[in-house]
Amino acid sequence: MKWTEQQMARQDGRVAVVTGANTGLGFETARQLAEHGASVVLAVRDTAKGKTAAARINGDVSVQELDLTSLDSVRAAAAGLRATHPRIDLLINNAGVMYTPKQTTRDGFEVQFGTNHLGHFALTGLLLDLLLPVPGSRVVTVSSVGHRIRAAIHFDDLQFERSYGRVAAYGQSKLANLMFTYELQRRLAPHGTTVAVAAHPGVSNTELVRNSPAAVRAPITWLAPVITQPATAGALPTLRAATDPSVLGGQYYGPDGLGEVRGYPRLVTSSPESYDVGVQQRLWAVSEDLTGVRFPLGRAAAVA
Repeated sequence: MKWTEQQMARQDGRVAVVTGANTGLGFETARQLAEHGASVVLAVRDTAKGKTAAARINGDVSVQELDLTSLDSVRAAAAGLRATHPRIDLLINNAGVMYTPKQTTRDGFEVQFGTNHLGHFALTGLLLDLLLPVPGSRVVTVSSVGHRIRAAIHFDDLQFERSYGRVAAYGQSKLANLMFTYELQRRLAPHGTTVAVAAHPGVSNTELVRNSPAAVRAPITWLAPVITQPATAGALPTLRAATDPSVLGGQYYGPDGLGEVRGYPRLVTSSPESYDVGVQQRLWAVSEDLTGVRFPLGRAAAVA
């Protein structure tokens, strides 16, 4: 059976935090969760846009300021959420930037790695104790088919200070999203309540491609009706990862079509590189050092 929002169970009584929820995939994810009964927090950089988005959603929706390019903002957002929500059932790390020109976050990180990975790493660590006591709670992190393209974790130059390539930097950040999920799941497993899951939207027709090189952006624009799917469809893998009772920790969901570009959500596999436990654990340690955030979990044992 093809999984759609029609298969989503009611989410009454659950609290969901969705980053980057004022537009595109995040908005559609938040909308469906709210319309299925969840209390949804739109965690967004621009609160005015967030409030406009919230007004378009039927259900219990609130807005929390969150700028993933600033660790100070991440800490403030976590503190704000802790003050208003004593429990969280779903943390959906959706926000992201793609193919940006060379620039850094307020903390000096390459902006794609800093936003897509480090900001979400820090936010998850700062909120995790609100999820751990909640049976069935989940951390869902959105990756991309781009994790396979020129992607590696460049420990010798994580911030691309020596030589910047926007495609390689994006690939690194999306590969990091997956490695973070897999390592987080190993650390969560002994606790038996919260699980970590990953998803990707295929190629969705959203504003995320606005920073793509012209040679990439033009064909996508021309061929959008053929090679992309709308945000409503692109959000389905995230929604399935967040709500399907059959989902297990450490799984990865994406479209079922050719090349995982479009289609209905199903269980997929990521690149061989993403399953390297040694690199996952090294990335975790580096991410803790860079963000100053320590998770309320023990170290996961390496898997042979």
